[in-house]
Amino acid sequence: ALRALGEELSAKGIMLLDAPVSGGTKGAEAGTLSVICGGPEKAFAACEPMFRAMGANVFHMGDLGAGLAMKLINNMLLQIQVVAIAEGMVLGAKAGLDPQRVIDVLRVSTGRSEALERSGPRMVARDFSPSGTTDISYKDQELQTALAKALGVPMMLANVSQQFYQMARTAGYGKEDGSAVVKVIEGLAGVRLGAKKA
Repeated sequence: ALRALGEELSAKGIMLLDAPVSGGTKGAEAGTLSVICGGPEKAFAACEPMFRAMGANVFHMGDLGAGLAMKLINNMLLQIQVVAIAEGMVLGAKAGLDPQRVIDVLRVSTGRSEALERSGPRMVARDFSPSGTTDISYKDQELQTALAKALGVPMMLANVSQQFYQMARTAGYGKEDGSAVVKVIEGLAGVRLGAKKA
């Protein structure tokens, strides 16, 4: 649909770019977003100074639609990691580990990631105020899997993790942060994260 619109506009002498961003609300406020563009090189060159004013990282990925495809891949990796982090945190709690100590170890070990930094502390603090909602994560994964189906690419982890977001939505957490998937896993495991008392 995006490419069809691009062709229609091009016939009228109008160039179209897709330019999703990554970095969240904090990145927008700080001007450190990643801007990921697809579309004609000439249009990108004309808009690049504007993109650089709002983003620290600006990428031209190729033809129209390439920016969106890259954004979907980035979101897919984050959403899968959030589910994996929730599983790890709940496993740790079930094993009797202090959730904050689990995060402390992961931060300096091979399990560290941006997703851990964003979601792990929220899970421990029970702070599910939305940065990106569970509903949006679910919708993103619909787009990811639709693109994969159209291209004939298998998507095992995106499909499985999407079901956790769906369970969270069904449980009433749709407007909460995507890290609220931890509550689903806690319920299945019969344990709740919470720092141990000294």
